[in-house]
Amino acid sequence: MNIGRYGFCTAVAVIFSAVLTEAGAGIGATKHNLSVSGVGDIRAVSEQDVCIFCHIPHTDMPGASRWNRDTRGGYYTPYTSSTAVSQPGQPNGTSVLCLSCHDGTIALGDVISEETPINLLGGVTSMPFGLSHLGTDLSDDHPISLPYTSSLAFRRVDLVDPSTLTGAVRLDPSGQMQCTACHDPHDDRNGKFLAVRNRNGALCITCHRSIPHWSQSEHNQSFATWNGVQPDPWPDSSLTTVNENACGNCHRMHKAGGRERLLNHAVEEENCMPCHNGNVAKIDLADSFRKLSTHPVGVTTGVHDPAEPGIVDSRHVECEDCHNPHAARAVPGNLPGSLIGVRGISMSGTELDHASHEYEICFRCHADSTNKPAARTPRQIEQLNVRLEFSPSNPSYHPVAAIGKNQNVPSLLNPYTVNSTIGCSDCHDNDNSRASGGSGPNGPHGSNYAPILQIRYDTLDNTPESPAAYALCYKCHDRNSILNDESFKSHRLHIVDQRTSCNACHDPHGVSAIQGNTLNNTSLINFDISIVQPNSLGKLRFESTGRFSGTCYLMCHGSDHAPKSY
Repeated sequence: MNIGRYGFCTAVAVIFSAVLTEAGAGIGATKHNLSVSGVGDIRAVSEQDVCIFCHIPHTDMPGASRWNRDTRGGYYTPYTSSTAVSQPGQPNGTSVLCLSCHDGTIALGDVISEETPINLLGGVTSMPFGLSHLGTDLSDDHPISLPYTSSLAFRRVDLVDPSTLTGAVRLDPSGQMQCTACHDPHDDRNGKFLAVRNRNGALCITCHRSIPHWSQSEHNQSFATWNGVQPDPWPDSSLTTVNENACGNCHRMHKAGGRERLLNHAVEEENCMPCHNGNVAKIDLADSFRKLSTHPVGVTTGVHDPAEPGIVDSRHVECEDCHNPHAARAVPGNLPGSLIGVRGISMSGTELDHASHEYEICFRCHADSTNKPAARTPRQIEQLNVRLEFSPSNPSYHPVAAIGKNQNVPSLLNPYTVNSTIGCSDCHDNDNSRASGGSGPNGPHGSNYAPILQIRYDTLDNTPESPAAYALCYKCHDRNSILNDESFKSHRLHIVDQRTSCNACHDPHGVSAIQGNTLNNTSLINFDISIVQPNSLGKLRFESTGRFSGTCYLMCHGSDHAPKSY
């Protein structure tokens, strides 16, 4: 008996389809119309009933939807994430009904009301492979079939209370997030059967509208457009600016390349570079990462995790370690706008949810983290923890976390004074950055001068002195003052005559108070022991004897300082 053939129902379905097709809405005008009148590539050879592919007009089967298909049930791999506060189980409710087509395991024409499957054009049986074929692995899809409760929203913070979902986006009667929260299977006016068109992230922010800083972020406000150079960064051709694509700049709700957090690509930096290679953003960041010395974002994949400790245990660096894509924006301030909303480590070693100084972000990897590489310069006092090198309790340090100890620095160039502070990126920066007079991006992405230095700084012994050789030092310190011996009477002797690098005596970051002292390690004195060795008495040290004076015990270039005073 063919229980699906009812003249009245079929006639109503045909009329209903025609009316809605003319109006540009409804199931008849969508790809979900698999009947012979369908508008998609997949449609029946002769079946005229629009509704039969999903619904039984008369049945004693339970369920408000009068479902006309078998459901697979169980055996799906659900979405999971280290940052999720609720993990979905197996699909249920209306999501199971959607998956009876979209998981690709049941023939599209295989309906309960028919003794044999409905034939489709071209011999199509199950859902063809593509974006609509979700498969049984749902770990790359937005989570479904999970209770969306007020307590969940409270724990997650960025989620709205479900009681506010009174518009087109709604939970199912049991309060669960299902496919039908975002998709209306009968209406494709918004594209992709979306309940709300996702221009400017409107669909996403219906539930996720409490993300800190998002309203002011560049990804929410920028009107930048794609320049047409392939590849196209945006899958929806109707959305043509950064702010229109909003969440879609980085995230894909189905078949995401980066499963956890549903990123477009599994390789972290590939989510950033389609726009930040100069094809959307004005500045080409990709070029910086091709330079001699870089933050190696391409070395690791899948190591970075937003839920990892503030102090990095497994050594890696990704764009998100330094930038929060939900918060970054171009505004001046104590902390550059591109670094807003990023985690950090304080000078005391405390984890910070939001860093307020650039150096706190750098400390995540370059302070207390493990497995750091050996120092580039072998020092008399070796210290790989930059947090300890910059501590204000040190005998000397470059003024990154606090103004410097030395109140007598005649070589400082305007606008620097003894009360100035500097940032890590004043030295570690792109060699073609706008901050250095170039046209490239600011920040320590990459440079042709290692270790990611803004300008040249030679550290090898026997380096001929020149404005270029020590350009980094001469950026803040007047070359004439240095070579005229205004702060140390033998600077010219050492730098020009003996060709001794600044780096031979001075440790650019600072000397930790747990290792050095104010007698031996003022003025950043920490000898490069590949150049400076103990003197004939076996002593290697500098002793400060007051303003611009001191005594050295060392052997350098065959000269025995046993001791030598200045």
